[in-house]
Order: sequence, then structure tokens, then C-alpha cells
Amino acid sequence: TAGDVAVPVDTKRGRVPTNPERSWEPERVQLMAQGLQLREHGYRTDHGILYFAGSKTRVEVPFAPELEARTLRLLDEARAAATATLLPDPLEDSPKCNGCSLSGICLPDETLALRQVPPVPEADGHAAVRRLYPAREDALPLYVQEQGAKVGKRGEVLVVSKGEEELGRAKLKDVSQLVLLGNVSVSAQTIQLLCEASIPVVHLSRGHWFYGVTQGITLRNAYDRAAQFRAASDPSRTLPFARAIVAAKGANQRTLLLRNASPRADTEVAEMATLLRKVEHLPDLGALLGIEGAIAAKYFSRFAAMLRPRDFDAEWDFRSRNRRPPRDPVNALLSFGYAMLAKECTVALLSEGLDPWWGLFHQPRHGRPALALDLMEEFRPVVVDSAVLTAINTGMVSTGDFVRSKAACVLNERGRKAFIRAYEARLDQLVTHPLFDYRCSWRSVIRLQARLLARWLRGDVPAYVGMTTR
Repeated sequence: TAGDVAVPVDTKRGRVPTNPERSWEPERVQLMAQGLQLREHGYRTDHGILYFAGSKTRVEVPFAPELEARTLRLLDEARAAATATLLPDPLEDSPKCNGCSLSGICLPDETLALRQVPPVPEADGHAAVRRLYPAREDALPLYVQEQGAKVGKRGEVLVVSKGEEELGRAKLKDVSQLVLLGNVSVSAQTIQLLCEASIPVVHLSRGHWFYGVTQGITLRNAYDRAAQFRAASDPSRTLPFARAIVAAKGANQRTLLLRNASPRADTEVAEMATLLRKVEHLPDLGALLGIEGAIAAKYFSRFAAMLRPRDFDAEWDFRSRNRRPPRDPVNALLSFGYAMLAKECTVALLSEGLDPWWGLFHQPRHGRPALALDLMEEFRPVVVDSAVLTAINTGMVSTGDFVRSKAACVLNERGRKAFIRAYEARLDQLVTHPLFDYRCSWRSVIRLQARLLARWLRGDVPAYVGMTTR
């Protein structure tokens, strides 16, 4: 500045573009907006400077009338978009989406593909969809199960301690969730830091009961929740959604048996296929619940055929599914895994601004995250059941890793730690999406399905499509 004259300067990390203007329009518009603010405060300004650090070059941008008019139009459009109740249509095959920090939320290619019923394939038979978000997430959950431990902070680092002993620490940027199992406390300052960083705190009991989530005010999207509540009271929407998740869950259960129990489970696999063909024609949610139970009964009747522990032990004998509480080691692993998956789906739904307690297939009940249960159905076989098979068949968990009573069987501390490793390894494993034909982790797929569910609730796509494996 010099007197009442000011020149805004904006620094860019990259190099000077090679186009005739030697800058991109968003950069010029941003600089013009800064110039307009300076004028509002009484300064005279007729140009700005873009400094490109990559090439150590200054580029002068004149504040021409055309640039000012363009900036004012874009400001009006931005204000209109901020007050709109509907999202704008996604860009089609736009190069602007590459590298955009919001492309994983916007999902332009996925949205456009799902608007085609069925999605229009490329020459190789798959939908033309780019994966515009990382295949794996950089941040991971931090689990704390040491009873009596406390989580505090030092700057941007989480510190876990017990008494005077430090048990571990993790940088805030590397943490996606803080998961507490049992009697673990968190300081008020740490909770505030986590809320500010939009990192949820998940509470589980030592018996693996999922209590809930503490998190900051992340999304204030009342429109998505309103759309969710409208859909939940509309049978023309709840029924197709329920059919999709029951079909996806049953297909994934059948695939797991085909991979791990054939030919011993061939009869059940064929019977499950027959039941799955009926799903699309069932008239109501009650009938869907019945066929879901029938498919599950066939599946769990042959679940033991997939168990091949290295050291055979009669305690791995699995006869049927039991819960609340589980009464044998296999069911204890399944119940713990499902609680972990419920918290994963709850966090994913909360991040999308949806209400995890108000379901469309599972009916709302006090203390039950019904929509999270809806979302997790298709992931039970391919995430939790698969992790249980890996933990048992590779010897990660042994029959000595459980605490037993007359009424229940639960994992001890060593067993929980071992199974969490198996569960997290499964979430981190890459899988090819059957519709979009790109690879991403199971954790990313759960987030993707939550976002696509929100898109369907808003009416951006015509149907919710469940995730199935080949």
C-alpha cells in the first residue's frame, strides 16, 4: 500500500501457467475479489499480483471491467448456491475434478453413472468412472483398551497414559477416530481438540457393546435429514432400498461360502441362490425380513465349513449364531466385529449429515442405530465374517484368548488386540468396485456407500445399489 493505493498479492505454490494469460481464471477472480474488498474499505486498486513460488515469478493481473463483471456474477452464483436446497448437477468428465479436494464428496462420475439404469458400460463392459479420491485413507482409528488409561494431548499430539507411565502417542493428523474400549477417560481439552478437528470419539464397553459417539458439530445439513425422514415414511422408497441391501448381503454371504466352503456347502449355496431370486418380488418389509432370516440360516448352517484353524480345538466348533451375550468363541468374535462395523457405519453416516438412529429397513428403536444397521448389512460377510475367518484360520486368535462364564464368552485383552489387527487389515484391503471398476479399500467403500445413500435420499440418483463382491 501507498497512501490510499493498495495492490493485493496472492502467493501460489506452483509454476506460472503456460496459457496466454499466464494464470487461471479462478486465480484472477480470487484476486479481483480481494481488490473489490479493498475498494469497499476506501482503497484505490487497479491491479493485483500473483506470485508463483515454483517459478519465482510475479504476474500482474489488471482489474479490467470484464474481470470485475465476471467476478460479481460468480459472487452472485456462489451466494445462490449457498442458499440452495439442491446440489448443482455434477460436471461430466471434467479435468477440473482431478485434484479437487471435494471430488471424493461430490462423486461426479459415480453420480452420473448411477443415473443410467443400468449404468452405461464402456467397451470393456464397465462403467466409465474415475476414482477421484485416494484408494486408502491416510488417517486410521486409534484404539485404547488399557483399563484405567487416560487420553490427553500435547499440542497436536494425542498421548495415552496410565498413572505416570506413557503408553503411546499419535499425531492428530494420523487419527481418523479415537476408539475407547471400557474404562478409558479423555480430558476435556482433548475432547475439544478432537471436536475442532472433526475426529469422532467412539465408546465401546469391555463387553463390546457399542454405546455411542462423541463428535463436534461437523455438518449442519438439515435437508439431507429431512429427505431421510420423508423416505423412511414412504413405502415406495423403503421397499426398494430394503430389497437392495437384503440382496447385497445375501449375495455376499453366498460368495463367501463359494470361496471358502465349496463343495461342502454346494447345497446351501444353491438354495441361497433360489431365495435371492425371490427378493426383487417380495411385497413388503416383513416378507424381506423373513427371507433375510432364511438366507442367513442357510449361511450360518455351513459357516463351520469355512473354519480351518491351524491347531484344531473343539472350542472352535460352531453350530449356530447366538448373541447377547455370545456363548462360544466364534460367536464372540462375530459379535465384537459387528459392534466395530456398527461404529464404522455410524461414523460414516454422521459425516454425511444423516441420522444413524432412523432406519429405512430396520425400524427405529430406543438405543439402536437403525440406519447404521441398514448400511452395515451388505458389509457383514465381506468385512467382519472375512476378518473372523482370517483371525481363526491363520492362528491370530486362539481359544486361550477368551474369558468364559456360564452365560457368556468374550475376548480378553490379547484377543481383542489380535482381532482388531485382523479387522483393520481387512478394512485396509483393496477391492475392485463391481460397478465403478476401480480399486479402493473396504473402509473407503463404506464411506462411498454412505455418500451414495445420501445422494439417493436427496433424489440425485434413482436407486441405491448395494455393494457386492464377485
